[in-house]
Amino acid sequence: MFPLGSVLFPAMPLPLRVFEDRYLQMLQDVLARESAEFGVVLIERGHEVGGGEQRFSTGTVAQVVEVGPADGFVSLVAQGGRRFEVVEWLPDDPYPRALVRLLPALEWDEQWRDRRDEVEELVRVTMARISEFEEQRWSSTIGLADEPLAALWQLAAIAPVGAYDQVSLLQATSVEGLLDAVATATQEAAELRLPD
Repeated sequence: MFPLGSVLFPAMPLPLRVFEDRYLQMLQDVLARESAEFGVVLIERGHEVGGGEQRFSTGTVAQVVEVGPADGFVSLVAQGGRRFEVVEWLPDDPYPRALVRLLPALEWDEQWRDRRDEVEELVRVTMARISEFEEQRWSSTIGLADEPLAALWQLAAIAPVGAYDQVSLLQATSVEGLLDAVATATQEAAELRLPD
């Protein structure tokens, strides 16, 4: 497990700089397996470096797609995949470990296409407006995947909302619920971050 200060969504890339000994060991162990996967959860309290943090229990499986040496650290890129829920945290040995259960995948239906298009427009317009006042991680013109469910997760990932809201989005149990949650969180972000 790799607790981070950000949320990883399915179908999203995760660039990392690995330098702590415990995570270098984790990476070595992960790369020795055919799947080359590890779990990512958001840190609820604490810091990424040093351990002792408290973690959320919902996360995403990350699959390593690229790895290479860099100056003083290992650079890697992973891709978000299936979602999971932590059943039990195990003792760090030397890195965080947990027993998890995979969450059911959302099921796309074309009936949600128009609603998804509406929510995408809301997210992109809100991102563009907020970017006039503060720097954004993602551009409002960023492209999304052609596959509808991947694009929906990517839309949730780029929505201009905070990490705690992102954890709630990650816990969605239906496409309809995820669309409604993205729309609501985006509207609330606009109310909080945009001048009247």
